[in-house]
Amino acid sequence: MTNAHIPDKPALEGLEQKWDAAWSDAGTYLFDRDAAKAKGRAGVFSIDTPPPTASGSLHIGHVFSYTHTDVKVRYERMRGKTVFYPMGWDDNGLPTERRVQNYYGVRCDTSLPYDPDFTPPFRGDAKSLKPADQVPISRRNFIELCEELTIEDEKQFEDLFRKLGLSVDWTQTYRTISDDTIRTSQLAFLRNLERGEAYQAMAPTLWDIDFRSAIAQAELEDRDQQASYHRVAFHKTDGSGDIHIETTRPELLPACVALVANPDDERYQPYFGSTVRTPLFDVEVPVLPHPLAVKDKGTGIAMICTFGDVTDIIWWRELDLPNRTILGRDGRIIDEAPDVLVTDAAKAAYAELAGKTVFSAKKRIVELLEESGELLEVSKPFTHPVKFYEKGDRPLEIVSTRQWYLRNGARDADLREKLIEMGRSMGWHPDFMRVRYENWTNGLTGDWLVSRQRFFGVPIPVWYGLDENGERDYDRVLTPDASRLPVDPTTDVPDGYTEDQRGVPGGFDAERDIFDTWATSSLTPQLAGGWQRDEELWNLVAPFDVRPQGQDIIRTWLFSTMVRSVLEDGRAPWTDAAISGFIVDPDRKKMSKSKGNVVTPADILDAHGTDAVRYWAASSRLGADAAFDPQNPTQVKIGRRLAIKVLNAAKFVLSFPVPEDARITHALDASMLATLDQVVRDATKAFDAFDHARALEVTEAFFWTFCDDYLELVKERAYNQADAGQASAALALRMALSTLLRLLAPVLSFAAEEAWSWFEEGSVHTASWPEPLGIEGDPAVLRTVGEALISVRRAKTEAKASQKTPVASLTITGPDAALDAIRSAEGDLAAVGRIAHVSYATGDTVSVGDIVLTPQEA
Repeated sequence: MTNAHIPDKPALEGLEQKWDAAWSDAGTYLFDRDAAKAKGRAGVFSIDTPPPTASGSLHIGHVFSYTHTDVKVRYERMRGKTVFYPMGWDDNGLPTERRVQNYYGVRCDTSLPYDPDFTPPFRGDAKSLKPADQVPISRRNFIELCEELTIEDEKQFEDLFRKLGLSVDWTQTYRTISDDTIRTSQLAFLRNLERGEAYQAMAPTLWDIDFRSAIAQAELEDRDQQASYHRVAFHKTDGSGDIHIETTRPELLPACVALVANPDDERYQPYFGSTVRTPLFDVEVPVLPHPLAVKDKGTGIAMICTFGDVTDIIWWRELDLPNRTILGRDGRIIDEAPDVLVTDAAKAAYAELAGKTVFSAKKRIVELLEESGELLEVSKPFTHPVKFYEKGDRPLEIVSTRQWYLRNGARDADLREKLIEMGRSMGWHPDFMRVRYENWTNGLTGDWLVSRQRFFGVPIPVWYGLDENGERDYDRVLTPDASRLPVDPTTDVPDGYTEDQRGVPGGFDAERDIFDTWATSSLTPQLAGGWQRDEELWNLVAPFDVRPQGQDIIRTWLFSTMVRSVLEDGRAPWTDAAISGFIVDPDRKKMSKSKGNVVTPADILDAHGTDAVRYWAASSRLGADAAFDPQNPTQVKIGRRLAIKVLNAAKFVLSFPVPEDARITHALDASMLATLDQVVRDATKAFDAFDHARALEVTEAFFWTFCDDYLELVKERAYNQADAGQASAALALRMALSTLLRLLAPVLSFAAEEAWSWFEEGSVHTASWPEPLGIEGDPAVLRTVGEALISVRRAKTEAKASQKTPVASLTITGPDAALDAIRSAEGDLAAVGRIAHVSYATGDTVSVGDIVLTPQEA
């Protein structure tokens, strides 16, 4: 190939558009099924790519972690693997519904009929609207808007990922709400149900009163909230006095079912087995021991209510206590009082609370307790952690609902040990992330709640038979045959029934809940890999080679995917997990939308170029947090400088013609290539160990030595075709350039491809990963001669002379071996340093002294 198309002034600008189009046209990153079949499973590298939530904009954290994945993928492709690199979009879930509400100014009302001509009142930012001002629309209209907006978001996401240079096969995409996905998700659930791994139960449920939906344990986060302790008097049933408790939730007094103290607390041991009566409501409740009660918290004795927090659930379950739930799904006190409130005074007190929000009920019950004299003291406000849905705005409440669950090892020791065992069978990068997985698995308090009371998602594929009174018979769950999937129970009918039997006695009723988004996202290997849809593909890619993801979703995405794989196939879904760290701001605070410190990646990519941003991301090891300052992105600027240097160095190297019969004859050339061989070995070892940062580090360090020392040392010889060593220099430069471009290609994807195209056919990204050249040479020669060159430059600088100043004479001091190395390259050193005469003296370290500049230049 000629060099005619090498630009006069190489630049990074425009390379993203140029090469993305070229890669698409050439099908550079398409999965080659025929090649995969020929190589077999061992010749395939498959990635279970994290599908981003299509409910807003991508942030710099996506750029960070997805680059980590892409760097590894590009390496494996160059190593000869047939790469299966799909991309998914996580469409359904509560965040998507919230975004649709805020974008279009609507809310779903399932009682409304479908309007085929509906036009939303907004197409943009409707966040400022209060929920009451959002236009109510039918479920079908709402789902159509969800579909419309997520498809638009996905287009923008794909554009950004293409600009980032992800070597994804864009023909292998999936959506978590498509027909194929719904079929796969429903089929997996029905198999869980058939094996007894899925079940339904009436139980206390963490509930978001804004989303009106149950929330799973994995979706929780603690946030500090202000509260006060209220010291309240419970009355001993025998009339001998009171027992004082302190609570932050006095509004739940009507739901009190017991008092509990630590079994070792001598203060309360005499009362275990006795009863007390509640203030205001005069309900007799037992005093019980339990080890979770904290002796030095408050008065050391607590009231158990159904339900104030997750500890109440544990006490309620383990102590076999009654359920007196008083909170409704709307977050208000329900109208119907617990049946144990029998006195007129108790009923009147409860009536004062019914229909009120938690906040208003608390205020009113405090007033009632003050009036009765049973409120003894209110502490100063303090902050304490309260459970929130990670996407929610208000604290979660606990209500009793019927929900679907999937067994996850929380109550099954054998399954839990199997999940731990499968985690240990995998490679974790970094390894300490495995401990986080194990801690989560061992710390589970309940099975996985997979049902949601929402609208846009995968329908739970069951119906219920109705008894003669038209009530659901939960022992008669009706399921479809797999051949009918996907189904929507609200519009489809079960086998053996007709539509006119819907909702009538003796007929059927549809399950209206949908799956939690993680119940579908936990099946990403199956969704991407063709499970139960394309068995040939599934056998070629599963179990997948790597699960790349962020550390914050080990508890959700990684764990849930492991659960589904172990339940279905009895194995881990991948051989390795690559876990990225967080992006933090200059104050070392994690970047998140809630904190308002998120950086938009498109702006950074436009300002500095993709390769610069990829370099910044690849400079951080897996599991390590990376600071990012958009005002002064130092590492990004370093990456840009490196990418530009690659282009300029390539142009310079390619300016030297390489004779057909060229071979390596010069010691300095051989030493450079021998040094490069070690870089290849080190970079390969690092990439194999998922340490892309180390691979970049050793490659970059050599590249700058190559440019600053070797190129400078040999350029005079490489230019001079009359020099017997010209062919050796030109060949060594060309060989080094080819190797360096391939070493840098996983990170500097665009600059490497551009420079490669100037002298090679095809794409650098489908070229073979470099192997050591095996040219014999002493790596110390390049290092030693480079040290001498640096010393010459430093001496000129200290003499305030130009680097072009001729040197009449100088003395190089150093160990004998170093001096021998310098003598072997004395011609190159003399030429670049413009040195007329060199003397040598034995010493401990390499240094240059006794420099005499020519008189006219001194």
